Amino acid sequence: MTSNSLRRRAGLMAAFAVLAVSSPVISACVMIEPVKASRGYIIDEEQLAKLKVGTTTLQQVGEYMGSPSTISTDDGVAWYYISSKTETFLYFQPEEKERTVIAVYFDKTNIVQEVLYYGLQDGEVVNLVTRTTPTRGKELTILGQLFGNLGRFNKDSSATKSTTPKPGGH
Repeated sequence: MTSNSLRRRAGLMAAFAVLAVSSPVISACVMIEPVKASRGYIIDEEQLAKLKVGTTTLQQVGEYMGSPSTISTDDGVAWYYISSKTETFLYFQPEEKERTVIAVYFDKTNIVQEVLYYGLQDGEVVNLVTRTTPTRGKELTILGQLFGNLGRFNKDSSATKSTTPKPGGH
């Protein structure tokens, strides 16, 4: 065999080795699926069908549906049962794919007045206040935090001993 054919054969073997090692890694990246999670109230259609406008009481709703996710007291009473489904891909923020809000409104006599369904498309984005209160002092960098206490220890070990007398005078 000539040196050119040996080089070619070595190059082909190296390429094959790289391909053999990298193909499972590449195929694993392609087959990763997002993590799916369900949060909140699990809707039971059978229990939900028991709610009758004008006849079901607040106590009966509690028996059928359980405790609500949240309660509102604007203009009477409203109970909200909230559920959502999210997907998280690798290290990214979870993305909400589905949200269901069942709102049960009661009149002044605690009888079901209305049952409404809201979805993800009915939600509104609320801008939270992002201002922060300034504090006195200084912000330390990571290095400042790590090395800030160097030299602040007391070499005299007697200063750290307790000065309270021990029983027996010792």
